[in-house]
Amino acid sequence: MRIDLAFGKTGLTVDLPSGYEYRVLEARSAQPLADAEKAIECGLDAPIESPPLLELARGKRTAAISVCDITRPAPNRLVLPPLLRRLEQAGIPREGITILIATGLHRPATDAEIREIVGDETARAYRVVNHRAREISEHRYLGSTAAGTPVYIDERFVSADLHITLGFIEPHLMLGFSGGRKLIVPGLAGQDTIKAIHSPRFMREERACEGSIEDNPLHHELLEIAAMARHDFMLDVALARDRSIAGVFGGSPIAAHRKGVEFVSRVMLETLPEPVDAVITTAAGYPLDLTFYQSIKGITAASHIVKPGGKILLMAACDEGCGAPEFSRMVKEFPSDTEFMKRIECAPVIVDQWQLEKLALVTAKAEVSFYVPGLPREYHASLWGKSYASPSEAIAGLFASLPAGAVIAVIPDGPYVLAKTARA
Repeated sequence: MRIDLAFGKTGLTVDLPSGYEYRVLEARSAQPLADAEKAIECGLDAPIESPPLLELARGKRTAAISVCDITRPAPNRLVLPPLLRRLEQAGIPREGITILIATGLHRPATDAEIREIVGDETARAYRVVNHRAREISEHRYLGSTAAGTPVYIDERFVSADLHITLGFIEPHLMLGFSGGRKLIVPGLAGQDTIKAIHSPRFMREERACEGSIEDNPLHHELLEIAAMARHDFMLDVALARDRSIAGVFGGSPIAAHRKGVEFVSRVMLETLPEPVDAVITTAAGYPLDLTFYQSIKGITAASHIVKPGGKILLMAACDEGCGAPEFSRMVKEFPSDTEFMKRIECAPVIVDQWQLEKLALVTAKAEVSFYVPGLPREYHASLWGKSYASPSEAIAGLFASLPAGAVIAVIPDGPYVLAKTARA
């Protein structure tokens, strides 16, 4: 059986052996909209449970817009121009508009990436800046949540008269779904806030996983923080498989996001009758598989459909290597998942430890292996599973101990597939 996988910018074709039962889980999505531009205009002018953006902007002198960084394929080039026109039509001067790249604790976007994120014309005409979570002086302290999370948000966002986010809604390994509130926290939050929401208290919460919203305590924590930052308006999209726009959800940050989640859940959910013996997954290709850090999302997404003790093979390009310095150091430092989990349980939270924590929760119940050619060799010995040098070796290694007739799920688009089983 030959199958194409999302992998880097070019994709990867692999041959799977016969004698097994395959379940190919495609990234289900709605059809691309016939007129995406009209839908965007509607999202701005007839939003969900909100006055039109033009009305919200009248009488204000400044606006801040939070947009996704380079790791997310958000269609800002299409969404930003009509939004910016309405802000200026309402009387907000161009020099009063700031576009913030919601990096969270990711690296800053380069000049070339900023042009890719917002478009050449917008990059030339407007102030586009990176959020810098580690620079506490660039944040305003807004107090603490009811649960005790200290809230630091980028001063450039908080000090604006109007607060807007642009994103897209997809399954998320901790928050259930991305979009909305996530463009404020962690997107524009200070390091201390980001550490708090990624502490073991939330990361080991069973309800903090893909597809979980209403019962997800992390989702509600982020809603509280976004309200403290005065989140006024959001415009999120849902993407079709070819990453064109399949839905637009503008308006009240809570109501519009809820509508978007309902839409994405309805069109994306794949349900298997029972857990499978093994899963071959990806990190959905570029830009999500740029680093090993981001690629872990493909593993966590697959973990919901594999049997206890089953196997997961991740195939991700990782062209930019491991990830941020703190994450890279931890990958080398902890060759054992159990040792890592014990070490962090009562220790202060370290930047990016949460992604390894989510990986450890999977490796505790499944056998994980890797084809991650862009990850430097120095890291491979300390991965919590075997690493292979070629796709064919990785496939052979996965099948070596599987019995004939074993059931294997193949997820070509990794975390862009929301997969569950009818019974665990």
